[in-house]
Amino acid sequence: MTQPVEDTRKIGRIISEKRKADGLTQARLAALSGVGVRFVGELERGKPTARLDKLFKVLDGLGLYLAVKKRGE
Repeated sequence: MTQPVEDTRKIGRIISEKRKADGLTQARLAALSGVGVRFVGELERGKPTARLDKLFKVLDGLGLYLAVKKRGE
């Protein structure tokens, strides 16, 4: 799955959709990722001040990673 991410709301939607597709609750994802349930909820809602270190933990918990590409590639 490759999707462009323009803002925090988009990455929140991606995380929410993947979590649900994997059959995980926010609480289970939080436990797998080593972050709090509140953080997962805020991240899924696109809170713009989400901590990047925790974002990477959640992505890892879902088996995802973040890649940065030059526009147009």
